[in-house]
Amino acid sequence: MSKANFSAVGDALALTMLRLPLGIIFIAHGSQKLLGSFGGVGLTATFKTFEEKMGIPPVLTFLAIIAEFGGGMGVLLGLLTRFSAAGIAATMAVAMYKVTWANGFFLTLHGRGEGIEYNLALLGMALAMVIKGGGSWSVDRFLWKR
Repeated sequence: MSKANFSAVGDALALTMLRLPLGIIFIAHGSQKLLGSFGGVGLTATFKTFEEKMGIPPVLTFLAIIAEFGGGMGVLLGLLTRFSAAGIAATMAVAMYKVTWANGFFLTLHGRGEGIEYNLALLGMALAMVIKGGGSWSVDRFLWKR
């Protein structure tokens, strides 16, 4: 394998290794909010909690759920990757501002609440997808060959 081919395979693999966990994480979190899966509270309770506890209007809650579940599916498959990842990035930025910023940086499990550490990692992964797209091993590449 030539150096150029090895580099192309490495780039494709690196983007795929970002896409897969990011997509799985957001499908799971979106499923909690949308369907009540994985110990989640479901759609009605999510709308109520977001509005009453965080002051987030229902339309923005709906967009966040779509960004998480639909964006997770898009990123996982590499379908409309940049758009899907942009929704995830926006959701993470809001989560950091509205939820985790007050708890500091570190992810702690000692009763203090979560800091921004986890959200920041997911935001970075999503922004990489916004910049680079889904890569050559994505549905995007298959549909819109360049």
